[in-house]
Amino acid sequence: MSREKVTAIVLAAGKGNRMNYDIRKQYLELLGRPMICYTLDAFEASPVDEIILMVGPGEERFVRETIVEAVGYRKVKKIVTGGKQRHDSVYLGLKAGDPEGYVLIHDGARAFITPDLIEICIEAVKRDKACIMAMPVKDTIKIVDEHDMVVATPSRKCLWQMQTPQCFVYEEILQAFHKLMASHDQTGITDDGMVMEKFGSRKIRLVRGSYENFKITTQEDLIYGEAILRNRLRDQAGIFRSVN
Repeated sequence: MSREKVTAIVLAAGKGNRMNYDIRKQYLELLGRPMICYTLDAFEASPVDEIILMVGPGEERFVRETIVEAVGYRKVKKIVTGGKQRHDSVYLGLKAGDPEGYVLIHDGARAFITPDLIEICIEAVKRDKACIMAMPVKDTIKIVDEHDMVVATPSRKCLWQMQTPQCFVYEEILQAFHKLMASHDQTGITDDGMVMEKFGSRKIRLVRGSYENFKITTQEDLIYGEAILRNRLRDQAGIFRSVN
């Protein structure tokens, strides 16, 4: 891969209301460590050059001292306060960095991303200039009306569930976000790809990720997440052997 600069924006400013905890979900522990540490571990070990970490209001010092400095993350160059909505936080993160090279935007609550998957994203964005990690849906999807009555059943062949990182030429996605923030309607923006689709000039390539790269949203997800981590630890210890 060429050495064009690659920046990662890691979003850890969400409130996580569906978790029903008093603390933000990214600081909940998985196997004795804050969830956000697993995310930062992967990006620290990846080819990205720097990380901009988005946090909640008033959390900058806490995160810097108890996570970034305590663990020793060298690639976390900036800790920035996020906004009210996800797209607000992304915009603040984009403005905080240097708009050169490429940028990978990742949900901090997707704690099971791996350095290998990040490298796949970097290779893809350098080739296609705009790409999103995603996976084909497993279940049948129904489209319903306002009364929850089924109106259509789309083919699963055309349906993918979006993940992160979502990856772009830095300057191009920044300009698209400038246009979004200047627009009168910012409702319904749920991922960065939508911003590029609506305000940018690139078509987006989907890059196959992993079903393990899911976003922790509910308390039940913590159980699944710890199971993934335990399996990875067992693999690293050589307990599981490959069967040829």
